[in-house]
Amino acid sequence: MSSKTERQKQKAYLLSQIQQQRLDLAASRRDWLEVTRSYDRGWNTLLNIRAWALVGSSVVALCSVRHPSRLIRWARRGFGVWSAWRLVKSTLRQQQLRS
Repeated sequence: MSSKTERQKQKAYLLSQIQQQRLDLAASRRDWLEVTRSYDRGWNTLLNIRAWALVGSSVVALCSVRHPSRLIRWARRGFGVWSAWRLVKSTLRQQQLRS
């Protein structure tokens, strides 16, 4: 009989440990979701924009077929803006490093 009571005590102990581990996992999950909430929101936004990006790229493709010089002109402007942004960013970094 004592082995049966020992097993019941051991079972009760193990069940309480399992319950505590489940509670710890639930708390950790809640903390993890709170920390990664901004990343999840950004990812969902990116997934929602994907459909609009597909439509936009289709429109750009149609316009580029009809007016190729306009596409080249806007590509040059975009490259110029991107280059200017890189120049400004690197200049600001150099200024921060000097001071």
